[in-house]
Amino acid sequence: MATGHRTGPSTPHADTPHAERPVLPRDAFEARARVAEALAGATALRGAPPTATALGDALLVTSELFTNAMRHGGGLTGFRVEIDRDAVTVTVEDASHELPHVRGGRAERVSGSTEGGFGWPLIRLLARGIRLSLPPGGGKAIEVRLPLH
Repeated sequence: MATGHRTGPSTPHADTPHAERPVLPRDAFEARARVAEALAGATALRGAPPTATALGDALLVTSELFTNAMRHGGGLTGFRVEIDRDAVTVTVEDASHELPHVRGGRAERVSGSTEGGFGWPLIRLLARGIRLSLPPGGGKAIEVRLPLH
């Protein structure tokens, strides 16, 4: 999908005998910094920087994905940022196989908590595309594609 800039593969290559696991972001700030760095590199690929709105949306979605992985997903297990000419794709993997709940077209809170619950609807609103998957090794991956203009 992405032909441009890529950071932080989520898993080592299977054909690499002693591949090290990538260093995952420790917090939402570091996750956003990685996305901002990738977006800064997008200027060379695209010939123009992402719009301020695109940058803000990408950083907000990154915060929500990271926070949801930590709060509801049993912790972050993978993180990737990919850039192409039109979009940034942020993929977050966590330890839970439970997918975000949607009922009647409206997202529900993933936990029984009465606090929060606005992150997933916000992600759905801002994304150009979302892919949810359950990798064979367990957990889940949420890939969100956001426009750069």
